[in-house]
Amino acid sequence: PAPPLLQSLQNIAQLVLFAVLCRSSLGHPSCRLSRAESELRCRVPGGKLCSDRGRCECGVCICQVTESGKYYGPLCECHDWMCEIYDGKICAGTCQCGRCKCANSEGTGLVYGKFCECDDRECIDDETEEICTGHGKCYCGNCYCEAGWHGDKCEFQCDITPWEIKKRCTSSDGKICSNRGTCVCGECTCHDVDPTGDWGDIHGDTCECDERNCKAVYDRYSDDFCSGHGQCNCGRCDCKEGWTGKKCEHPRSCPLSPEESAKKCQGNSNLPCSGRGKCECGQCTCFPPGDNRVYGKNCECDDRQCENVDGDVCGGHGICSCGRCICQDGWFGKLCQHSRKCNMTEEESRSLCESADGILCSGKGSCHCGKCICSPQEWYISGDFCECDDRDCDKHDGLICTGNGVCSCGNCECWEGWNGNACEIWLGREYP
Repeated sequence: PAPPLLQSLQNIAQLVLFAVLCRSSLGHPSCRLSRAESELRCRVPGGKLCSDRGRCECGVCICQVTESGKYYGPLCECHDWMCEIYDGKICAGTCQCGRCKCANSEGTGLVYGKFCECDDRECIDDETEEICTGHGKCYCGNCYCEAGWHGDKCEFQCDITPWEIKKRCTSSDGKICSNRGTCVCGECTCHDVDPTGDWGDIHGDTCECDERNCKAVYDRYSDDFCSGHGQCNCGRCDCKEGWTGKKCEHPRSCPLSPEESAKKCQGNSNLPCSGRGKCECGQCTCFPPGDNRVYGKNCECDDRQCENVDGDVCGGHGICSCGRCICQDGWFGKLCQHSRKCNMTEEESRSLCESADGILCSGKGSCHCGKCICSPQEWYISGDFCECDDRDCDKHDGLICTGNGVCSCGNCECWEGWNGNACEIWLGREYP
């Protein structure tokens, strides 16, 4: 037998020869694609080869392995950190190529949602081990109780009859808690839209008082009730001398009547100053102060509508004109977010547009280059998979998110300076 040193050298030589042969094989000497054709198959929208996370060999991406994990996907587009952050966490389960796979080890399906944020196990009563104690339904970890039951898990039964409960909660106009609250065992819990106040804008035994009715359109988010020219009494303005109007917004010295003034301010909108300004004697002053994105004779132009949640105007691929994006060549969409070019196959594209239940764009849109384009006829449909209904977002003065934010999958995401479930609270500086 050969000496140990010689044997080691022979082994090394064999390994080097094996590596050279493998390298020749990996170089795809038999590849029938030209370099341009090969790179075209490996190129993602935007021009990067294999998402800059791998190398292209004969039209196939060989993905990198880094300290934080392996990239994967046809174009190396997938990695755990691609999942969106919700409540400070990346999913409440496992992130798989930008989608959350919820932790349902028992196969119960109690954990769900785009971010696995809904955990219906929170609705299970410790004693009975039933969801909502069998007296209600659970939605996203919260119990909605049947009539006659209340408590976090519907564990308490009211000591009065359902008829008496309804009677105590019914306001003078025949509505339960004036449609502004929840009836629990004969008592109304009003929907408080003012997180900074002790009792908020809505109060009364049956939530019959709505102080928001006293606030003029331009300053309904501050404490300046009745335009600063009157006293609010259970949602009605008692104006000071020299002022008139439903919200004391009209000076008596103005030659126009309140109706004429409001009509001049209204233009083609349903609200004076399009709900984005104050109207005084037929003239609009747009709100919020100093923000030149809201403009026009009747404040009809709102260029904030061209911005996404990150503040990018028309996705960087167009210009904004009176609240609408005019896209550059090669881009389309409400916010110019879609590129007309696509280097994906139809199968690759469809696989990225299918929701967890296997339906393409939830049956409410079309798929383009791995992204869902929701039906323009149904303006309220949104979401990565067209799974969201923006009509579920809170409204104020008839406007979704009060026109001061964008509706994102049923929740209002407010622009800077605004707060509240419907972005109806102005936290910025007062009107000059």
